[in-house]
Amino acid sequence: MVTSDLIDTHKVEAILGLQTLEEVLSVGEIVSKAQIPALSLLDSVPRWALDRFSFLVQVSPSHQFAQMKAFVAVLESCGWNSFTFIYEDINSASTLVMPHLMGAIKESGVQMSSIVRLSSLSSSSLLGELGRINTKPCRVFLVHASLEMGIHIFQNAKSLGMMERGYVWITTNLITDLLHTVNSSVFSIMEGVVGLGSSFPEHDSRFHDFSAKFQKKFKIEQPEEETNIPGIFAVEAYDATWTLALALSRENMSGQKLLDELSSISLTGITGEVQLINRQSIASHIFQLVNVIGKYYRQLGFWSDGLGFSEVINDTVTYNTSLQNLGHIFWPGKPLHTPRGWSIPTNVKPLRVGVPAVAIFKEFVEVKYDHNNHSFTVTGYSIELFKETVKRLPYYLPYEFYPFTGSYDSLVKQVYLKNVDAVIGDVSVVSNRYQYAEFTHPFTETGLMMVVPITSYHQQWLFVKPFTYGMWIITILFSIYNALVIYLIERKHSPELQGSVMNQTGILLSLAFTRTISKNSDEVHSNLTRMTTVAWIFAAIIIGQCYTASLTSMLTIRRLTPQVTDYEALKNANAVVGYGKGSHVARYLEDVLGFKSENLRNFTSPEECAYSLKNRTMAAVFLETPLTKLFLSKYCKSFTPAGTTFRDGGFAFVLPKGSPMVPDFTKALLNVSESGTLRDLEKRMLGSEECVDQDAIHDEYGSLGLSTFWSLFLLTGGTSTVALAIYVIISLRKYYQREGVSPITIISDIRKYLMYRRKRLSRKVSDLESRNTLEMT
Repeated sequence: MVTSDLIDTHKVEAILGLQTLEEVLSVGEIVSKAQIPALSLLDSVPRWALDRFSFLVQVSPSHQFAQMKAFVAVLESCGWNSFTFIYEDINSASTLVMPHLMGAIKESGVQMSSIVRLSSLSSSSLLGELGRINTKPCRVFLVHASLEMGIHIFQNAKSLGMMERGYVWITTNLITDLLHTVNSSVFSIMEGVVGLGSSFPEHDSRFHDFSAKFQKKFKIEQPEEETNIPGIFAVEAYDATWTLALALSRENMSGQKLLDELSSISLTGITGEVQLINRQSIASHIFQLVNVIGKYYRQLGFWSDGLGFSEVINDTVTYNTSLQNLGHIFWPGKPLHTPRGWSIPTNVKPLRVGVPAVAIFKEFVEVKYDHNNHSFTVTGYSIELFKETVKRLPYYLPYEFYPFTGSYDSLVKQVYLKNVDAVIGDVSVVSNRYQYAEFTHPFTETGLMMVVPITSYHQQWLFVKPFTYGMWIITILFSIYNALVIYLIERKHSPELQGSVMNQTGILLSLAFTRTISKNSDEVHSNLTRMTTVAWIFAAIIIGQCYTASLTSMLTIRRLTPQVTDYEALKNANAVVGYGKGSHVARYLEDVLGFKSENLRNFTSPEECAYSLKNRTMAAVFLETPLTKLFLSKYCKSFTPAGTTFRDGGFAFVLPKGSPMVPDFTKALLNVSESGTLRDLEKRMLGSEECVDQDAIHDEYGSLGLSTFWSLFLLTGGTSTVALAIYVIISLRKYYQREGVSPITIISDIRKYLMYRRKRLSRKVSDLESRNTLEMT
């Protein structure tokens, strides 16, 4: 009614004010019908309201989203990732900050622990709400309320001991921008509070002139008020008035023309540049931070969107991301260090943590039962890592372990069924498990590996391996060729190189496979022979040394090769492969790799796995990478990884879907890793990766046995035996020919001798039997 009267009776051409959303909505509809611009000083006019009411203009800059980003920057700088939001629900405008707050924390790792909605100044309701949030671990509070409500909040918080050491209180501009108006008694109950407030150049000469005039007039009109310093609200109203006055000063400005003129004006006011875009003042991106100390407050510095924190605002300032660079902050209770942002609550229920009771590799998790005392203990690498991670959470988190005997899929499902609150152990990150829970960042290597028995590279024909077949052929051919050249050159001069064809052939082969001829240099008649011999010896020395070095390397370096290198060969041969009982690997082998279900076998311990591989009841086993390392550290001389490492998610902690603790645990896990604690735990709990196999299939790879060279011994022994046999036969033949004895006679004599020995043996057997018969009678 008042607005209509102003328009109809007083014929106003514009309206300035509208500080609440209710005023904006009621007046906006009226002025839009009358086509008279209405300038609102509310800094959070919704965009939909401006679109609905075409003559509504927001002249105070909107900075709620940027202010919430500044708040998040403070939290991240201090290492706090959780806070409690306290707001006053007295009008619609107070709730408009919520979307901006949610948008700001969405872009960060900060989370809202809880929300407190206040709608009255009743001390009992305030005490009840504050007492409720005081039972939670979070100790960081953001207060978005009017100054009057804020004072009541801090009075009740002080009575509950919530303004002491360990607590953090941060206020928005609704309180901070009015701190200059309160007295010292209010500061005493707010000591330690950090406030985010609007910023404008207070040292500018225009503000000084305005402030002097403002204080003079204010003292005349409000003589009872002690504080008369103008704040951001007075300054913004002053700039808005100047903007409207400048537009009205133009000729024939009213209605739509006046609205267009307001949008075209750009001036430098006390708050800075004043400009309207789409009937909305350009947003402010700079906020001041203040700290209540003693009976007043001091300015800490500024935060600029996209730049960070700084002590002052000018063209040469250096920005940084740390609030600590602005100087020491006096938090509640005046601690020497920044509060950690959480504390031990009074009634927090312990986190129910499920652990696999039948884990195959006890190094990761093992449940030991004490049946006498009806209790159990849980140990292992995953358990210790969980404890170290919880220590680094930004809040207190008690927990209790609950053993589970089912499969790992069933264990993860318990989180979804709310039977447990988390799961830890050697639990792999698998895609189908995401329908029941969420996972932290993996704390182990990822991958699935195939492990198979090994075979030694040391074979009976290893001595031929240093050279390729082509090299052996070329070496032999050149040796024969060089010997033939020497033979042809020296043949006429050396009686030893003459004789029968058989004798000359033997001499030629002897020359081919000896380093030099048996004659000394004086007995060589041709320089061509000497030249050929020198070149041949030089080449033979180089080739021989290279052969020796290569063979030495092969013999002294342990070389083990897998018996199978491709899982496809196992699948095509219908070979039996193994997996850890209860793990997701069985499904992967069947669904992804294509193994038949009847060819899959599970095992329940590393010992059973090794026994099955050694006895060939399983051709290979498939293990996650961390389990593969543990297994091979025990059986490194018997088995080896082979083939491709398949994609796998690694081990991680399991938490409920949508749990706000997932980023907290992930960040804490990274902290454990970066601090070196993770590596220390691996060494202490999982041991080193050095081989400790005491039950190897191949006993001593460092010593060379008969198996390596039996073929050489067979070759040289066989050659010697054949040569000896030929020599004996030829010698005997010559002897009997010389004595005139026929070979037939020799055979007859041998037969007679053998028959004589047989008769004597038969007689001795008969005598022995007769003697035994007499003794028995």
